[in-house]
Amino acid sequence: MSELSNPSFENAIAAIDRANAEDPNMVESDGTQRPAELVYSERMSSALQRFCPDAPEALRLAARAQHLRRWQLPRNSYPMGRVGYLRWRTELKNRHADQTAEILADCGYGDDAIARVKSIIRKERPKSDPDSQMLEDVICHVFLQFYLIDFAAKHEEAKIIEILQKTWGKMSVEGQQSAMNLPLPETVKTLVGTALSN
Repeated sequence: MSELSNPSFENAIAAIDRANAEDPNMVESDGTQRPAELVYSERMSSALQRFCPDAPEALRLAARAQHLRRWQLPRNSYPMGRVGYLRWRTELKNRHADQTAEILADCGYGDDAIARVKSIIRKERPKSDPDSQMLEDVICHVFLQFYLIDFAAKHEEAKIIEILQKTWGKMSVEGQQSAMNLPLPETVKTLVGTALSN
């Protein structure tokens, strides 16, 4: 049995969920208010299962932990503008990876398995590492399906179109094709169509 196929998986998922359940920010999910990052992590796992039902264990762990305790490092803790944004995103990836590593170690995973999960979370080689690219595809799918419509309501259409074009460019061809079949709100479908036609 390989390290990435050991019975610690369920314990690790439960520990990730307990950590994300501490999020003080709440969102509506299935008619109830639930911790935002817990909902996000569940959506990531569901999207990965739909897109890649045979995903390796390391990728399933990375998807579940991709926003681990994200509320602890809010965007406004860094300067506004692109430089501040990039610093924030880099620190987030490192924190998510390091905190996930602690959970995996507690659950009995070995160094090689932990290093693999950390590499996927950091998306170190998205164009040459299929698992990192798959994670990027799933992130984009979840954004399009669940978060774009609220984001669009707060920003001008030109900015949304630019973001959608960048989002599309991050996905693999398979990810792009799959995204076209997501159950997207009509408003989102219109925005995507506009972005792809420009």
